[in-house]
Amino acid sequence: MSRKLWLPYAQMDTAPELIRVTNAQGVYLHLDDGRKLIDGISSWWSVIHGYSHPKINAAAKDQIDRFSHMMLCGLGNDPAELLAERLVEMTPDPLQHVFFSDSGSVGVEVAMKMAIQYWGNKGTPKSRFLAFRNAYHGDTTACMSVADPSEGMHSTFRGLAPEQLFAPMPNDCGSCGGGCDHLVQVESMLAAQASELAAVIIEPLIQCAGGFRRNSPEFLKSLRRLCDQYGVLLIFDEVATGFGRTGTMFALDQAQVCPDLLVLGKGLTCGYSAHAATLASRQIYAGFNPSTASPAFMHGPTFMGNALACRIALAGLDLFVEENRLASVACTENQLERGLSNLSVEGVVDTRVLGAIGVIEVDDPKRLVGAQAFAMERGVWIRPFERYLYTMPPYVITTQEMDRVIETMRAWCESDAFQSGVGT
Repeated sequence: MSRKLWLPYAQMDTAPELIRVTNAQGVYLHLDDGRKLIDGISSWWSVIHGYSHPKINAAAKDQIDRFSHMMLCGLGNDPAELLAERLVEMTPDPLQHVFFSDSGSVGVEVAMKMAIQYWGNKGTPKSRFLAFRNAYHGDTTACMSVADPSEGMHSTFRGLAPEQLFAPMPNDCGSCGGGCDHLVQVESMLAAQASELAAVIIEPLIQCAGGFRRNSPEFLKSLRRLCDQYGVLLIFDEVATGFGRTGTMFALDQAQVCPDLLVLGKGLTCGYSAHAATLASRQIYAGFNPSTASPAFMHGPTFMGNALACRIALAGLDLFVEENRLASVACTENQLERGLSNLSVEGVVDTRVLGAIGVIEVDDPKRLVGAQAFAMERGVWIRPFERYLYTMPPYVITTQEMDRVIETMRAWCESDAFQSGVGT
């Protein structure tokens, strides 16, 4: 029987039945068969304050009673303007302007279009991008072009998306300074292609869907220097890393580097609503003034500045102060370090922890077949992909709940099914 609901990343003829959720509170998913699971991955990393938080619920209900949406073209609303002001206050001073959109992928598309139009407005057209191997920046067309063309998930669409340049991504580079091999290659590419490169795009500190590969603050500082040297813009994609996930409000805070364009999503609206933001520097914004050939930025999502989404985001930002969220992330990070760092099992290649991100990398994807069902039997919801068994929990998770997630991940790696490489 054919399904009416088409699922993401799934071969529909073989996709298993969906696990029905009837309620969700805090970190728990309540299933229709009476079980409850700790959500170890925050519904694709977005439900940072847990499910059904009373403060966010109250803000959403109040806004619904007023109005949920109106077009941000000729009409304005307080939540959108207030959220733009809050985001500018929270980010480095050069980032002074906020363009809203309706998903992280679209936020990246906005940044790419801004970069291209900025250079066109200046009379020096440039339209290519330098990205990094293993990168993932979203599923829309421009985003696919800056995802790894051979290792990424979008090889089917090769030829549709523009061809970009790709540099190797350092993995857990420590103090790379200005002379590591990766930076030498990046500089060589910039020197050769700067006249056609609009921007460099990177997830700062860690590639999430790209295999959780780390890059250091030193690498990002050197990347900023090289972009300035060769006249190329720098885009930080913090859709996954923003709003506390790496241990600071934004990953750029640890690097002390300010990009020309910053993309935010996922945790922005706490898993309640789709919305994203692209922040632009004064320099970028000035490139769209009336003296340029085509001053208006040609993009306008229907739901940009959605009042309900913005009101939810404002309530979520309040919780970082009122409930000291970054302290909770630090506790989770310490717990993950203690729980995963000493995992020494045949088949485990590496363990990595950054903020509220804990990763076990294995040598063969077959070792993770059955891991999800194994975790569910122990009351935990995780969703391994490729060679990565990982957790990115809500920040409200307790130490006891986090222990159960960690113990479940370790138990799988120590199980006979893991060692057989077949699964259960």
